[in-house]
Amino acid sequence: MDGTGSVTDVLARIRAGRPTRQQAGERCEMCAEPIADEHQHVVNMEGRQLMCVCRGCYLLFTDTEAELRYRAVPDRYLAFEDFLLERPLWEALQIPVGLAFFFRNSAMGRTVAFYPGPAGATESELDLQAWNELRATDPRVDMPAEDTEALLVRVPADDGAPRAYLLPIDACYEFVGRLRMLWRGFDGGQDVRSYVDEFFDLLDARSRRVART
Repeated sequence: MDGTGSVTDVLARIRAGRPTRQQAGERCEMCAEPIADEHQHVVNMEGRQLMCVCRGCYLLFTDTEAELRYRAVPDRYLAFEDFLLERPLWEALQIPVGLAFFFRNSAMGRTVAFYPGPAGATESELDLQAWNELRATDPRVDMPAEDTEALLVRVPADDGAPRAYLLPIDACYEFVGRLRMLWRGFDGGQDVRSYVDEFFDLLDARSRRVART
C-alpha cells in the first residue's frame, strides 16, 4: 500500500466498496487488465501478501472450500454488540496500545495480532492462553475467515466499552498504513486520534450488527 491520499479519500473508498492499496489507472496483478480505484484483492497464500486484481480474477478464488494458491478477500463488515473484554484480559493479551487487529494465519496454524504505530503494523507476541480465554468468553472472535478477514478491537483509555468489528484484512492494513502516515510524536498526535474516531464511526455505519448469544 503506497499510503497516498487524504483521510477523506480512504473513508470514501471504504464507504463505496473496499479500500485499495494502489491508485486508479494501475493494472490487475494477475492479468494486467486496467483496474479502477475501487478494486478487490486476493491473498497470495505462498508469499502472504495482498494483490490488487480485477473483478474477473477475483471471482476465480472465491471458493472457500477449494485448495487454492490465492484466496479472495471478502467484503464483509460486522459489528459485535456488547463485546465482552475486560481490561485485565486485554492486558493479558500483551497488546501495548488500545487498538489491534487479529487474524488466523493458516500457514502458522494460529492467530496473530498486530497493533498500529509509527512504523506501521507491528506484530505482538499474542498470549495464546489469554486468547483462548477470550474465545471462550465471546465466541464471535472466531467468526473471521482465516487469512482474509480480521477482528479489529478498540479499547478506550478512559475505561469506556470496548468495540470490536469483523472486516476484510485489506481494510485493516489500509487503516494501519494511514495511521503510519499521520503519526506524529510519541502517541500519534491529534490527526491520528481524529482519524481513528472517523474510521470507527464509519465502521459503525457500514457494519451489520451481530448480537452476543
